[in-house]
Amino acid sequence: MNMGIIGAGSIAKVMARTVAAIPEKAKIHAIASRSLEKAQAFAKEFNIPNAYGSYEEMLKNPDIDLIYIATPHSHHYENMKLCIASKKAVLCEKSFTRNTKEAEEILKSAEENNVLVTEAIWTRYMPSRKIIAETIASGIIGEVDHLSANLHYSIANKERMLKPELAGGALLDLGVYCLNFATMFFGDDIEKMDSSVALTDTGVDKFNSMTVFFRNGKIASLTSGFTNRSDRKGIFHGSKGYAVVENINNPSSITCYDTNDVELKHIDFPEIATGYEYEVLECGEMLAQNKIQCPSMPHEETIFIMKLMDSLRKEWGVKYPGENL
Repeated sequence: MNMGIIGAGSIAKVMARTVAAIPEKAKIHAIASRSLEKAQAFAKEFNIPNAYGSYEEMLKNPDIDLIYIATPHSHHYENMKLCIASKKAVLCEKSFTRNTKEAEEILKSAEENNVLVTEAIWTRYMPSRKIIAETIASGIIGEVDHLSANLHYSIANKERMLKPELAGGALLDLGVYCLNFATMFFGDDIEKMDSSVALTDTGVDKFNSMTVFFRNGKIASLTSGFTNRSDRKGIFHGSKGYAVVENINNPSSITCYDTNDVELKHIDFPEIATGYEYEVLECGEMLAQNKIQCPSMPHEETIFIMKLMDSLRKEWGVKYPGENL
């Protein structure tokens, strides 16, 4: 499978290193940036045969099977429109788009054009997801009715976090992982959400706290922010103990304890190249089957998460330029 990358920033470099680790399954065939010099430097660093200073030019390359979009959230909608118009399959970084309306338009177009489009929320594709689910379902910590998850990084110096025109803020960049963590393991049958927020001077959320109430009585307590560092743990609270997942953004292990804090079980998750390889491999499998979505992150789930984030931003009064929430 030949891949092209749109955007030549740090996250694109992670993907380039990832694909280099699975040469029998995929290779990066081209890189495109609005700066030709940046694309050429990227191509040289990662030994990529084609560099373009225009996305449109790269999309004319008939040898590319899948485009990985590594631009800011604000650009995903337009980038994906270009790819679909060129009949190129898309693996787009989270958050998928700025809002639900954009996401629905993209996925409708993907269906009409029979083009694979999927969201690169990598934790959905990793083997750790199944291991966590099986561990909790085993009953080792009893009946689980609450989970907590947090994801905070000290990245207030990053332009993409602060600028509304780049669809900045903690929610779309970090909180999306917390929401996905909760829905992966507690499902989508949500009754209501309570939340609180702290905004920056630019009008985006720098810290948020979300309490998600499920109709089956389960509750998820979630926080995300970009002004400080947190432990990034996900914790399941059960009637016989609790289970701690290390780093919900890139899970490394799960440890189960009884009600006296005695360790019952510890599982280290499988070694990974970067973690991105699983979304790439699944895209390859779906392309081979002529599918337009990936089972690990189906279109309806992307829309569901976007609707949750839209409702939160509406409550907080966070809008991006040109939006009608």
